Amino acid sequence: DVELRESGGGSVQAGGSLSLSCAASGYAYSPYCMAWFRQAPGKEREGVAGLATDGRASYADSVKGRFTIFKDVATNTVTLQMKDLKPDDTAMYYCAAAHLDLYCHPDDSGVPFPGVSGGPYDAGMDYWGEGILVTISS
Repeated sequence: DVELRESGGGSVQAGGSLSLSCAASGYAYSPYCMAWFRQAPGKEREGVAGLATDGRASYADSVKGRFTIFKDVATNTVTLQMKDLKPDDTAMYYCAAAHLDLYCHPDDSGVPFPGVSGGPYDAGMDYWGEGILVTISS
């Protein structure tokens, strides 16, 4: 089975930076696109950033210019670098993987996906990590 394990969460003050990592195991890494999602208490899950297998990235409008997603093929790890963090970024962050690039980069379709504002599409993900908490204090 595919396993995704997040690490790197924690607490920082507003304006600070954090990096989250997702270690993937149990399958050949390259055929899957990877993504990060988050869910804050009382809010719906939001697609934060997606990375297609060809390296193209998608970002939610709320994080563009502040978050960067990239992968390290040698270590089977996908990293989400977050800077200029805000209290609204506080949430559980989840790593996910999908068979189809389309769900990590929905803009390719030219058709709006429900609940998507620039980032990946959660209903298209095939595998999920358990999540990790990020807390931003004001």
